[in-house]
Amino acid sequence: MVPTIDMAKLFAARGVKATGSINSWPIITTPCTAPLVSKIVDRTRTLGINIEIQIIKFPTVEAGLPEGCENVDLVNSPDMFPTIFMATKMLQQPHEQLLQEYQPSCLVADACFPWDLFFSLVASHAMRQYEPYKKASFDSETFVIPNFPGEIKLIRNQLPHFTQQEVETDFTKLLKEAAELELRSYGFVESFYDLKPDYADHYRKVLGRKAWHMGPVSLWGKEASIDEHECLKWLAKLSDSQLIKIANSIVYICFGTIAKLSDSQLIKIAMGKNEKEEEGWSPKGFEKRMEGKELNIRDWAPQVLILDHEAVGGFVTHCGWNSTLEGVTAGLPMITWPMATEQFYNEKLVTEVLKIGVGVGAHQWIKVMVDDIKKEAIEEAVKLSMVGDEAEEISRAKALGKMAKRLPEVFISLTSSYIDADALMEELKS
Repeated sequence: MVPTIDMAKLFAARGVKATGSINSWPIITTPCTAPLVSKIVDRTRTLGINIEIQIIKFPTVEAGLPEGCENVDLVNSPDMFPTIFMATKMLQQPHEQLLQEYQPSCLVADACFPWDLFFSLVASHAMRQYEPYKKASFDSETFVIPNFPGEIKLIRNQLPHFTQQEVETDFTKLLKEAAELELRSYGFVESFYDLKPDYADHYRKVLGRKAWHMGPVSLWGKEASIDEHECLKWLAKLSDSQLIKIANSIVYICFGTIAKLSDSQLIKIAMGKNEKEEEGWSPKGFEKRMEGKELNIRDWAPQVLILDHEAVGGFVTHCGWNSTLEGVTAGLPMITWPMATEQFYNEKLVTEVLKIGVGVGAHQWIKVMVDDIKKEAIEEAVKLSMVGDEAEEISRAKALGKMAKRLPEVFISLTSSYIDADALMEELKS
């Protein structure tokens, strides 16, 4: 929802207004997400941008879900994930009612499909068309993605289990419908062109799809992000104290909304050396030893602001696309730890195409409770990507970050993002 609102601000900044019965930008959401959206939208109104919120009820009970269970991060079991996705089909009728009321010229929609950027979008097209994983003799045998720029290799274990099922289920039917919807849509809005031009060109010229590059939209949303968190005060205090004497020395670790790690895996993240593992999420005495030097956030974090802070020098990420692009924009080297959805594709983009990160060695597509990454692998990845100014990932990441931040400078310079935004507006008007 946060990038969606940032995109609405971007459109409004181009002087485009809604042409329906309500002269505003409507954001459609469900009750669970509405409070967060309202908080961001209230800040946006102070900038003179009118974004209205329209709430439609999520059919939890009708779909067989507990009341209030509207997002995958609220489910009690990974077995409920398909039910959440199936419930979204019931939103069609109330959604169409809103469209009749607003009569918009254009609807910008998330297709509820995980492959949502050019690199992974093009890769998923190739996977569906050629099914190269079927030629692999065993789960850990590598194969090359066919008809795809660059020689990108994967193993069968890194693909979602449902993509390899021979028997079609209601869930796989839903995903197939979402993929077909992407093909029937007018076009695709994505991040900035210079991030991955080969794949953007492939999507446009080889696959023949319309696309516009108008990001990174996160740079439009800093003043509209979650309230300043205690962590930002902590980072500022840490920077001014004797605890860190140089910038870029803090590692930010976040695995997104959905991932649930086991206590034993959390211990391995926390341990920097051999130490007896204790019951709970951290080694014995860890929190006391790290008092003042580390901070745990157990709620929503203002990630864009954290990543952009001068004290932060590295990002351990699950490679969700929002996090990946925000890490790129911040100019940070990344320690990649993909787990599910399209994250293994994104890791390939970060480590092999952009070459601004190092993987911890994750090789298994999983839903929850990972426990297969050793503490030595985590420590080694952090060292390789962060230690010393000579680390190649650092210099490349900083260069990409500078490129990204130049693009939306109040959107007045003739950058590729500016030109693409103008092109989209003109095409829709015609």
